[in-house]
Amino acid sequence: MSPVSFFKALSDETRLHIIMMIASEHELCVCELMAALMLSQPKISRHLALLRHQGVLLDRRQGQWVFYRINPELPEWVRHLITAISVEQSPQMTENMHRLTQMGSRPERQSECC
Repeated sequence: MSPVSFFKALSDETRLHIIMMIASEHELCVCELMAALMLSQPKISRHLALLRHQGVLLDRRQGQWVFYRINPELPEWVRHLITAISVEQSPQMTENMHRLTQMGSRPERQSECC
């Protein structure tokens, strides 16, 4: 991944918030991001598709849910930047995380089989 493609992927505030939230929670689904960011499903899905296409995120299916996580194969410099960005949580991120914790009926995650 080139620095230009990485920074283009994160140049949108919504995508930046998605990355910060997923980095903090390790894995989130569309409905959780919708509740936290107060955005529609098509808008969240469009941003997730771009991040997945750029190789920043990976997805996994679990029944009806699709969970997104940071790609562990990202170059080390990208992982360091994501960690550094996630540590610097803005007031907006605090509000987003609060809405996420207040969300009812969050999907249950099954541990992966060995």
